[in-house]
Order: sequence, then structure tokens, then C-alpha cells
Amino acid sequence: MSGNIKKVVLAYSGGLDTSVIIKWLIEHHGCEVVAFAADLGQGEELSPLQEKAIKTGASKIYIEDLKEEFVRDFVFPMLRANAIYEGAYLLGTSIARPLIAKKQIEIAQKEKADAVSHGATGKGNDQVRFELTYYALQPGIHVIAPWRDWTFKSRSDLIEYAEKNGIPVPVTKSKPYSSDRNLLHISFEGGILEDPWNEPPADMFLLSKSPEAAPDKPTVIEVDYEKGNPVAVNGQKLSPAALLAKLNEIGGENGVGRVDLVENRFVGMKSRGVYETPGGTILHAAHRAIESITLDREVLKIRDSLIPTYAAQVYNGFWYAPERELLQGLIDEAQQRVSGTARLKLYKGNVTVTGRKSPNSLFSEDFATFEKDTVYNQKDAEGFIKINALRLKIRSLMQRAR
Repeated sequence: MSGNIKKVVLAYSGGLDTSVIIKWLIEHHGCEVVAFAADLGQGEELSPLQEKAIKTGASKIYIEDLKEEFVRDFVFPMLRANAIYEGAYLLGTSIARPLIAKKQIEIAQKEKADAVSHGATGKGNDQVRFELTYYALQPGIHVIAPWRDWTFKSRSDLIEYAEKNGIPVPVTKSKPYSSDRNLLHISFEGGILEDPWNEPPADMFLLSKSPEAAPDKPTVIEVDYEKGNPVAVNGQKLSPAALLAKLNEIGGENGVGRVDLVENRFVGMKSRGVYETPGGTILHAAHRAIESITLDREVLKIRDSLIPTYAAQVYNGFWYAPERELLQGLIDEAQQRVSGTARLKLYKGNVTVTGRKSPNSLFSEDFATFEKDTVYNQKDAEGFIKINALRLKIRSLMQRAR
């Protein structure tokens, strides 16, 4: 197979794994390597990639600005679904992979490449997410997954290889955890974090202050929604990427969005991950607040019952699967009335909803008031209760008879 591969497009981050992979692909397959880096909001991390990729052996590198597409077409649809994996993870890494893989396939087609490659390990979720997207968009593509082929057994082996070959990498043996960053979050895993009893180092976090160091005075913000999507912060209309970046800044300053969990990977093992998702945490709370006054009870119940399924589809890499698209259509139909404003108080890691309003509100003071009203006869509740109690009374009577 090695001789059949002439050109490969590699999903390149400039981190340890993909830096080594460029050289390994050239040595092992004797092929041309085209690097591709997706700009999803990594900021300064992208600056050295052009020079680094070429020096490491790539023939060229594409650095594509995908921030607006990422937030508009991937993050926001997921947030409309209130997707949270295993009750805590806002899926920041998971949701980035289908976009990266989609653009990678487009570049492979443009370059007439024989194969695509990625730096995901054979133990993790990302290999599944990348490759399911590759095959969904280009069924005949050849995929090279070095972690499943090469003789390296650990990241320590990669560090040694990089040092021998003069490949600069952002990971050291004394600080071996890896990270992944985009506009929705930054994740940390591996190394000293593999022991779930170890507290994350205080200097590891990049997007947020610790709650202890956050301001002693609360920050109050308002987020406006239209049909399930946030459109403005404190009355200022912003593009999707700019809005999320703004909330990351505000939330991070107030210590919002840190998560430390042990999750169940799709491949079957448990994994410890530490995440910072300040803006996403705020948007999840704000969206729930607007939904609480705009969605019918039974619609909300059905949608909420689908959240674990939808979240698992995103986590497991099935973004381009018909079942995810089906659920998205149902969810988006329910979002047509989800417009309004949520007011939130941010204080030392906490997000508290303090107000919500909507032109589509289903909340009525006339019905809910404890004062005198003309729209609800309280005596009607007696029959309602007795009908609902009927099966309970029958069960009790039958048990006593036996």
C-alpha cells in the first residue's frame, strides 16, 4: 500500500503527534504531505504553523479560517439541542471534528490526494469522528492512521523521536498532558491527568480564572435569542464567532465553565478530561431560560428525552449520519418560538438566571398568580386530582384485598 500513496492531506495542529506524523509519513510512505490546519479560534497557536510544517517536511500548508462556520453551523445547532454528554461535557472537541474532516476532504479533492491522515490515537474517540466523516463525504478515500500502524508505543516515544529529529513540540516529559483548543472550549487530557485523583495544576488553565481569584462583585449580562440562536450580548448584535468569543472573555473572567470529569469513550474505556467552556456554559443556561417560557410542556419533555441520544451522536462522531439530521430537524422545528432575552448573574464560577422575557412567552400572570383571578376555578382541581388518583386508589384497594 505504501507505494500506492503519492500525496496525503494531514489534519495538522502543530502538536506532538501531527508534528511527528509529517516526518513519519514521508519516511514510511515516501509520499508528499500537504498539511491542513483549521482555524477554529486557537489564536496564537496558529502563528508558527506555516514555518513549522514546511520545516518538518510538508510540501505546503493550508490554514483555513473556519471560525464563523464552526460556530454558526456546528456549535449553535448543538446548543439548540442543549446537548451535554454524560451530564457535564459540552462536547467542545467532539463538535470540531466533523468540520475539520469536511474541510480536509475538500482539500484532498482539490489537491487530488490519494489519502487523508490524522493524529488521533487508536484508543480514542477522534479516530472515529474523523473517519466516519471521511467515509460519509468521500466513501472511497484511503485513510492513514499512524497511531494504528507505527511502532511507537507512547507519547514519551514520540517526544524522544521529535528530539532526535529536531522537531519542536509544545509537550515535554515534565508537562506531558495534551490540549485541544477552539472557540467553544479548551480540553486537557493525558499525562498527570490520567490519575483521576490528581487535581489539575493551577497553571494549566488558559481561558478562565479560578473561582477563588474571580472578582468579588457579580457581573450581570443579558443575552438575546432569535429562534434558538444567540444574537446579541448586552444589546450588542454580534456575529456567531464574535458572540462566543465575547462570552468566553466575560465568563472566563468570572471563573465560569471549568469541568473535570471521567467520561466513557465510544471505544469502551473510561477517560479523564478537564475542560474550560466559559461561553458555552453561559449560553446553555441562557438558552434553557428562554425555552422555559416559550416551549410547551410536552414539546419540552419530548425534546429533553432526546438530549442523551443527540449528545451521544455528536460525541461518537455521527454528525453526518441520517439519525442526527433527523433529530436536528425535529429540534429546530421546536426552536421557532425560542426568542427573547435572558438575564444572568456570573459570580465566582456560577451562572444564575435572574430574568427571562419573550414576545412568545407562554407564561401568564393571570393564570399563575396567587391573587384573585377570573381565569381559573380552583374547584376544578378536585376532579383533576381524583382522576389522576384513580389508579393509585385501585392499586391500594387490591393490595388490601389480597
